[in-house]
Amino acid sequence: MITTLPAEWDAQSALMLTWPHPDTDWHDQLEAVEAVYVELVRALCRYQPALILCPDAAWQARVAGRLSEAGVPASRLIFAPVPSNDTWARDHGPIAVLQSPGPNAQGEPCLMDFRFNGWGGKFASELDDAITARLCEQGVFGDSPWQRSELVLEGGAIDSDGAGSLLLVRRTLIDPARNPGWSQDEIERELRLRLGIRHFLWLEQGQLSGDDTDGHIDTLARFVDRRTIAHVTCEDATDPDHGPIQAMIAELRALRDPDGQPYRLLPLPQPRPLFAADGQRLPAGYANFALINGALLLPVYQDPADAEATRLLQEAFPGRQVHAIDCRALVAQGGSLHCACMQLPAGLTLRAPQA
Repeated sequence: MITTLPAEWDAQSALMLTWPHPDTDWHDQLEAVEAVYVELVRALCRYQPALILCPDAAWQARVAGRLSEAGVPASRLIFAPVPSNDTWARDHGPIAVLQSPGPNAQGEPCLMDFRFNGWGGKFASELDDAITARLCEQGVFGDSPWQRSELVLEGGAIDSDGAGSLLLVRRTLIDPARNPGWSQDEIERELRLRLGIRHFLWLEQGQLSGDDTDGHIDTLARFVDRRTIAHVTCEDATDPDHGPIQAMIAELRALRDPDGQPYRLLPLPQPRPLFAADGQRLPAGYANFALINGALLLPVYQDPADAEATRLLQEAFPGRQVHAIDCRALVAQGGSLHCACMQLPAGLTLRAPQA
């Protein structure tokens, strides 16, 4: 059986979101963050369906009403009742692969359910860790098979080129708070088995201030195509992020693709620092974009650099429409747009669970 982890630019069946609710850290910021989710879903549903997780039927009805008022067609929405600790679907959602009996056969989706422990035990996670299993047991993914892995792996920690190469930061997997007792060889063996990875691109450096994930790759560097990597920058030598980011860029320059060739690099601008009410700097950046069928959803921050980031990514993805989403409210809890969603590949059957 050949296993492939699709690239995010490959065809999708839907995008999964876990809607904010009063039992999450958003309880005192719900109005602001829900406005971001509404705008995100409104842009998304022009291109493909949304799978939206809500804690119960009452909250689902409320969310459905808000989206209807925003003009989102109900036919594009699939709801599932699933309790959650938080809303970061990228990290607690399923990681879907395609499995085929041979190189020329069409791949069939299979859902990988890796463990999630709140980014190394920083936050409560028992409900989030159960989300993929609950969805599969409810029949939300039809008859597609699923597998449980004991490896702690957050979706934001990896980025795939769709051809067996994986970009990732070492400390977000080889971490005694996440995977005690797992060596790099053992982690690579598990990722080969579950995701079909053949070429590992490990980074040591890179970190945005205010990031709780210990340096998720989706905040730092992303494949644009199989030969190109977009990445954050920091030109101000007095900025505390300058050293780690410059060191990461040096590592990116040294990476080689499976043919031994260096990657083309696409530097993205840096927005001005954003701060939470308590003075904590927030991890705002443009690498946290999300790809959907025919479009790119870009987090923006009402910053002069927004326009340049939009221009660069529109040039990088000429066949897609860039939709800018104001994510200032979303980044207030330490994540941005890509962190809030998880793509599901084409070929996956999605069904609302039976009442």
